[in-house]
Amino acid sequence: MNVVILIGNICRDVELRHTQDGVPVTTFTVAVNRPAPKDSQERKADFIDVVVWRNQAENCAKYLSKGRKVSVTGRLRTRTYEESKGIKRKVVEVEAKHVYFLDSKNGSGARVEHAVPGEENVPPHLMGGAGGGLDEFDDELPF
Repeated sequence: MNVVILIGNICRDVELRHTQDGVPVTTFTVAVNRPAPKDSQERKADFIDVVVWRNQAENCAKYLSKGRKVSVTGRLRTRTYEESKGIKRKVVEVEAKHVYFLDSKNGSGARVEHAVPGEENVPPHLMGGAGGGLDEFDDELPF
């Protein structure tokens, strides 16, 4: 099973592009804090690249910016490409299925949860019971 759930802050502005076929795609990086080791007070974070497609990509580009808190559910994807100098590179990123906005845009300190318009307000992994988010990729099982 390939399911990823992240909660963190966007650490660079969201980039919206379009494929040659005109499909919108947004990329951003989420900083996810790691628990501090017991013998150290220093906190560390992982910086995870996220890719969002189509209508949800346009909404992310419109409403998200650096510093905003988000929840991302999706799957891990790896791909390789060759640089102009012939060097092969491997990229690991999260392909988002759902992106939820976890803070208010105005910075008033009020905790307001926003879902991408057209999506439910409760993330699938928080629903419990049936529909808990584990079956959302069933249409792409390799067997």
